[in-house]
This record gives sequence, structure tokens and C-alpha cells, in this order.
Amino acid sequence: MPDPAKAYFRPVVQGDPHRPAGAITLAGGWCWFTQVERITRTDAPELIPAEEVPAEVLERLGAPRAPLAGLDMAHPRLMGILNVTPDSFSDGGLFMDPEAALDQARAMQAAGADIIDVGGESTRPGAVEVGFEEEVSRTAPVIAAIRAGSDRPISIDTRKSMVARAAMGAGASMLNDVSAFSHDSRMAPFASDSGLPICLMHAQGTPQDMQDNPTYDDVLLDVYDFLANRIALAEAAGLPRDRIVVDPGIGFGKTLDHNLALLRRLSLFHALGCPVLLGASRKRLIGTLADAPEARDRVPGSLALALHGLAQGVQILRVHDTAETRQAFQVADALKGEAP
Repeated sequence: MPDPAKAYFRPVVQGDPHRPAGAITLAGGWCWFTQVERITRTDAPELIPAEEVPAEVLERLGAPRAPLAGLDMAHPRLMGILNVTPDSFSDGGLFMDPEAALDQARAMQAAGADIIDVGGESTRPGAVEVGFEEEVSRTAPVIAAIRAGSDRPISIDTRKSMVARAAMGAGASMLNDVSAFSHDSRMAPFASDSGLPICLMHAQGTPQDMQDNPTYDDVLLDVYDFLANRIALAEAAGLPRDRIVVDPGIGFGKTLDHNLALLRRLSLFHALGCPVLLGASRKRLIGTLADAPEARDRVPGSLALALHGLAQGVQILRVHDTAETRQAFQVADALKGEAP
């Protein structure tokens, strides 16, 4: 049972170039804060000065994140989505042919993708599980082909340790487990032994049933506690925190209101002391909010969410539209200017 007295501390993130003396840099990155929202399960949120935050929490909020798969986390990174599946919600069937997949990977890298995330099993609502042999046959050759022409990080998006092992052999340099070890008990020890970083995502239920009737006591704090527990499990398996990324799992077992609650207070997850990944590209919440039933028509909403993540200090943005997102980031960066 959750502890009703437990306090959570969310930095109120700012990015203005004119920062006051004493402001704390968030996670060694591009944002800063001077105030923190203190949240509990029983009382109204309270705004407090950063100096009133417990020292161990403040240390995690301010500590620079370690490089991940060779990438400096002091700058926002783009993870380009490459689904080699017939049924993913946005690009299913487009890149099943290995040559088409390789061309797409090259195009995303040319457009500024720092990481290519290769997935061979759809985890959209209602998706059916794919056998590991089929998942390996879809992903490993594509990863090997990308690796042959590029030294940039490649991530394998899988819940299965056997698939992850094959992907690492093909050249993958990062793991992305949307089940956060809950699907395959062998994933945690494999991740520890592999030496690779891993993203742990929150999901309520499985792809088959996660949208049936998702419920939470407090979605923000429940997701935070889940990820904290998964980090503890990873550390117990020998995986250091500096190789862990966390993802609140937008759209995975959440209603529209749940997703909005997580996005509005996204900066809370920096208190876990890990880089944060946001994967909201082309998702259904955009279609609901903006009357865009087709995933391909949700690019503007995806850019809005990516810029929101950037403003909240999110280190990794997982996106379909790499070129458009990179352009949006370049303009946003130019608008920051210099402090007077």
C-alpha cells in the first residue's frame, strides 16, 4: 500500500536565460529551478523553496546525468522510431522490408536522430504477442545492417531477453523494455550482465488489455512509485542507476486524463535520478484533443508535446518525425538568447 505521508518533490522548471543567483541546474542540463512543488497523497500541493527539499532529493535533481550509450545527457536527444512490424499504430507495415527499414534509419540519422529504436513487436492497445523467433528475425538483421553503416546508438525495443540478446549480438547498444522487467524475469539479469543502458517504462496491464479500464489512486504518484520500485529491482540485479532511463509510459494503460496529469507534472520524474524519456509521438491523446483520428495527421500535436518535454528537461524524446522535431528544437534553442 502507498504511504500516505510520503512526500514527493517536483521541480518547477524554468529555462529563461536570465536565471537568479542560487538557481539549481536540473540534472546538469539546460533548465533550472528555484522552487519545488511538495506533493503528498493526502494534502494539497505546496510550493516551497528549493533549499527546503531534503538533501538527498536535491542531489538527485541537480546531479548531472552520466553519458548514455556514449551520448552526453546535458543536451536533449532524439530517438527515432523504427518499427519493423505489420501492425504498429502509426507505421505498421511500412518498414517490414529490410531495405525499406535501412533507408528509414539512414533518413532519420541524416535528419538528426541520435538513437534509432528498432522494434519488432507492436505494443499498441489490443496487439497480440509475437513469438521471440519471429521478433528476432524482424529486428536482428535490420540492426546489423544499420550498425554496418553507422556507429550511432541503436536501441532494441523489446520485452524479451532472448530478443535483446540477439539484438546486442547484432550491434544494439541500448535496451528499451516497455514492461520494465515484468514480462520476462530474465531481462533484469541480462541487462545487468550486458553492460548496456536500459529504459524502464510504466505500463498498466498488457497490450491486450491495458486500455480496458485503467484505474489509479493517483496516477502521477503511482507511476512514480512503480518506476522507483523498478529501479530498486534493477539495482538489486546489479544494474547501476547511471545505466537506467525512466519513461512514464504515455498511452500505456492510461486514459486521456491520466496522460494529461503525467504530462503536466512531468518534471517530477527527474527526482528518480535517471534520464527521462518521453514517448508521446502521434499518440491517441493528440487525436482526441485535436480531432485527428489518423496517426499521420498528428505531427503538429507531436511537436507540441516534444517541445513541452524539452521545456521540462526531458533528456530523450522518442519520435516518428525526426526532421520536424529537430527543426522545432533548433528554433526553440535559438529563441533562448543570452541573459542581459
